Formats: sequence, structure tokens, C-alpha cells
Amino acid sequence: MGLEAYDEARGLDWSWLAMDGAMTRAPLGGKETGRNPTDRGKRGVKRSILTEANGIPVGVAVAGANQVDFKLYDASFGFLDPETRARPTEPTTRFDLASISKLFTAVAFMTLVEEGRAGLDQPVAEVLPEFGGRRPIAPYPDPLRPGHFIAVAPQAEGEQVDAGAVTFRQLLSHSAGLPAWLPLWKLAAEWEGQFTPDDAQRRLRETIFAAPFAYPPGATVVYSDIGLLLVGFAVERLTGATLREAVRERITAPLGLAAITYGPIPCAMAAPTEFYAHHGRRMCGEAHDENAFAFGGVAGHAGLFGTAHELTAFGEALRGALAGARETPLRRRTLAEMTRLQAQAGDTRRGLGFALRSPDPQAMSYALSESAFGHLGFTGGALWIDPARALVFTCLTNRVYYGRAGEDTITPFRAALARAIAECVPPAPGA
Repeated sequence: MGLEAYDEARGLDWSWLAMDGAMTRAPLGGKETGRNPTDRGKRGVKRSILTEANGIPVGVAVAGANQVDFKLYDASFGFLDPETRARPTEPTTRFDLASISKLFTAVAFMTLVEEGRAGLDQPVAEVLPEFGGRRPIAPYPDPLRPGHFIAVAPQAEGEQVDAGAVTFRQLLSHSAGLPAWLPLWKLAAEWEGQFTPDDAQRRLRETIFAAPFAYPPGATVVYSDIGLLLVGFAVERLTGATLREAVRERITAPLGLAAITYGPIPCAMAAPTEFYAHHGRRMCGEAHDENAFAFGGVAGHAGLFGTAHELTAFGEALRGALAGARETPLRRRTLAEMTRLQAQAGDTRRGLGFALRSPDPQAMSYALSESAFGHLGFTGGALWIDPARALVFTCLTNRVYYGRAGEDTITPFRAALARAIAECVPPAPGA
């Protein structure tokens, strides 16, 4: 059955779906392995995307790139604006990378570790003295349910934690005891007109430095924007540059990734995201993350925009570093340490900056090899590197176009996409 007939038989309406991309795998040892995906396999990837994404009003990009440009999948579909269908997705479309930005912050910091200017087990307060001191364990506001609070360790509430003992390793592995999130953007909105932009930024930083803890450091894993904001501040303090400058000089410029940059960028280049009532406009070319927006669109946890192709090129540089390639942002041993299990809570496994392959069958990474590592973004993006398959793939979406409430459709879509890719590209024998 032809693909179009298959779609018609399934009653699929995917005319709204925006997709652009490619997927590649590096030949192991520089040679063809005989494991190239067939046309049928590639159609399976496409079919999985179109079937599972049905009902998600998003733009999607799936891409891969490596130093030998061995492409497995490259295609474009649909529209970035499902309401007007006036903007088809292009290979040059820049998506809001959301929390995938954390990887760039982490890599920038690790370049400083390689230079001997910082240490993984160094107390954060040695670089950021403002973060020192004792403060209590307390619940923090739920980012998805206004008015509700999340208590990670209710039995420990009120206990005092010495922030001066928290290390960069704990920040990067999301085990530092910090809350996942704080409503910094609301403070920024309250201060608008009362303080200069510089004063408001300073006050936001002071709020982060003084944030209460959510649990005893090292006791569990809580994915934390606050921790990566602190890592970003450390990069700025150690380099004397802004985070925008440090990421460009240490990562994107050396790798030739001109399309990966912090916002704001022209809306004509970007995939639009959510309509924000408090801004009175749909976000387009501006950081969707409210707290990143409060920091001017440049923050350690979010703020970058990029294309699927260039994000995959970044992933391929990391894969290459782990494989011992030259001209990579980090050394092999550094990437090995970053992709080693550093902290775990249930099915959540963390390296340094990276999420590691999860044993949860619902997770995107479940279908990949044990050695896989990557990151997700709240706007719907994903980057995964699977060393056993010599594979890098990216999926970027604007799944928040119609808001963040309602049924979770992105999780099964991601899982189905990863399964189709994993079936298309099996691991090397013995990997």
C-alpha cells in the first residue's frame, strides 16, 4: 500500500503538521556497515511521525548530520501556523529549544573545567559567594498548577541546608536540593516600572542566590531550572563574558552553528509558540520560557533558538568527542564523565547536564541503547545521541502552539518516533 493510501485508510489528517529534517548515522570505523535503512524503514519513520503526531498542533523537525554527511532521513511537511497555514516549515526554521539550552550551558561550563578554572566537586559558593549560607527546606510553587506547591521532602521541611557545601557536580546532575522552578517572571512583572532593567536583573539573581532548598542535597533527583541558572551565572563570572558571548565563543562559533543563538530573533525566522495573555501576543522569536524571558531571553536553563540540522550537528560533535574525534568542543574523557550515571531516582537517570537512557517504556529514550544520552525541551524538542548506533537525531516542535493544558500527546509521539528510528538503525554487532 502506498503511503498516501495508508494515510487515507487510517483517516489521518496531517495537513497541519509542520516537519523538516534529516537523520544520519556515522559509518562505524569510517566504513559502510551494511546496516543502512531501507526505503521501507524510512517510510516507517515517516508513518510513525504522521500517525502518532495526528492531533498535535505542532511544527516538527527531525534531523541528523555528521562529519561524513551520511543522511538517513530528510523531509519537510506541513505548517508552522496551523490556524492560517501560511507558513510552511523550512530547513531554516528556528525553533525555541527551551531546556535543550541547558546542554550548551553545561558544555560551556565543562570547557572551563578542562581549562582548570573550575572543578566539578568545587563548591558553587567559591565561584558565586552570594549563594553561600544556610537556608531551610521548603515546598516550592507548582509551575503547572498556580496556587499549588510541591513538597519533595515533607519529612525534612524546616531543616537547614548549608548552600556553601553544594557542588557543581550536584547542580549539573540535578541532585543539589534546589527547587525545580520559581516564579521569577512574576517578580519581574511586578518590578517593571519600579526599577531599571539592570536593577531588576540584579534582584532576580539575588532571589535565586537566596532560594530555599526543596530537599537535602544528594537525597534524590529533581530536575531544576534553578540549578542551571546558577551554572550559567558561574560561566559568566569565570569568563567575564555574558552567557550569550560565552556560548558563542566556546561552542557555536567553533562548530560553525550560526543558526543557534539566543533570542530575540525575527519572527519570520522562528516557529511561533504559545499565546501569552500577560504579554498580549503570541510568542514568536522570543523565549517561550517565562523566566528566561525575564532575563532578557538569555538564561542558563532556556533561551536558545536553532534549526534541527544545526542542533544535530552539535549532537554529532558530542558523539564525535566520545568516539575520540578531533575538533570537538570537549575531550573524550570529559564527555565520558558527563554521560556516566551521576544520580538516579526511580527511572530518572542523570549524567552531567544530560538525561541518560530511561528504563521507563513510555520514555523517548527507552527504545535506544543503554549508552544513549540527550535532552528534551518543554516546547516539544528533543536531541538524542546513541553511541552504539553511531546515531544522532533531533526532533523540534512547537507543540505549545495551542497552550500547555490538555491531553499529553507529545510523550507518545516522542516514544513512537524513537522506536521507529531505533528499528530503522540497529546497533552495531557487539555494541
